[in-house]
Amino acid sequence: MHDHEGRLLSTGITRRKVLEFGAAAAVAPAVTALAAGVANADDEDKSRRLRVDPSWPKPLPDKWITAEVAGNAVDSHDHIWIVTRSRATPENFTDKERRMVREGRAQRSPTVIELAQSGEVASSWNLSGTPPDNMHGIFVDYQGYVWIAGNGQIAGGPTDSIVFVDPANGEVYISDGYGNRRVIVFGPRNDDNVARRMWGEQGTIADAEAGAPFRFLQVVHAVNIGADGLVYVNDRKGDRIHVYTKAGAFVRNIWIQKGVGWRNDAAHAAAGDGAAIGTAWDMTFSADKDQSFIYNADGEQEVKWTIRRGDDHPTAESGRGGHQAGETTYLHTVATDSNGDLYAAETIGGRRIQKFKVSGENT
Repeated sequence: MHDHEGRLLSTGITRRKVLEFGAAAAVAPAVTALAAGVANADDEDKSRRLRVDPSWPKPLPDKWITAEVAGNAVDSHDHIWIVTRSRATPENFTDKERRMVREGRAQRSPTVIELAQSGEVASSWNLSGTPPDNMHGIFVDYQGYVWIAGNGQIAGGPTDSIVFVDPANGEVYISDGYGNRRVIVFGPRNDDNVARRMWGEQGTIADAEAGAPFRFLQVVHAVNIGADGLVYVNDRKGDRIHVYTKAGAFVRNIWIQKGVGWRNDAAHAAAGDGAAIGTAWDMTFSADKDQSFIYNADGEQEVKWTIRRGDDHPTAESGRGGHQAGETTYLHTVATDSNGDLYAAETIGGRRIQKFKVSGENT
């Protein structure tokens, strides 16, 4: 939060109970085939190709069906974690799926599923206690703790969408973007749970057009820290990634598709389609030491944008809307493993995770 002169304000807000768990080592039997068929992804930059692996993951065990896959993350062992809304309230299933569960022809999948590189389930579990309302993101930190965020609200606390833990000092960065429009930073796990700093506030269309710092047009949808020590924040409807120092000083904007999130809202409303959601949903870095590329999830246009670092604008797009392998419906979050492969999670109409092999320079 900033005053009118842009100065960072401190606060006595305490951290809501973001659920955290030690990464489990149990191994379950089989797992997920959430993609079938083959589709070619459009890719304008021939030096960077994203090609879907339709054999990944393996079929889920025990007749599991997943609801919306709200988030995905990759841990230090290159295991892929997803958080689903399978146990959300209200239930995140169709009437037919509920009948199948009741009749024993299907089971709701666990809320959290850990997938090995092979695509088989390595572990899975449900949340005990009071889970975050409407699970929204998952992150595995450098110590192996699993963090889950929800975009509901508990006792006036932050409305978390994504969590990122800084491996340099353990500070917890939260994109507090559904009820608020800010990034909020807490001390390390088991610290005093008091917010150390925060920045951001509600912006306007004029702010978005101008690329004004600290002004988020709508949902602050994701936060990441790069190897360069800078903080990358997705302003979803604002069509940009804000870049800040860890202290909260603005550095620059990375535009995705400027104006898609707001310029045609009147026409969309007149057509009965609803307002655009925006193009800057989530991002991750390429696996090379210099993190030469950013991959941005654009759930508005169902595209994965490749951004060459230094150019700071998309150089290639990959993907299209749909339900075949390689296509996405409500592309929501992305993550990369140490091999450079990209994993994309889909909510609402998609309800799956897919793996994309990345080839090209600096993979």
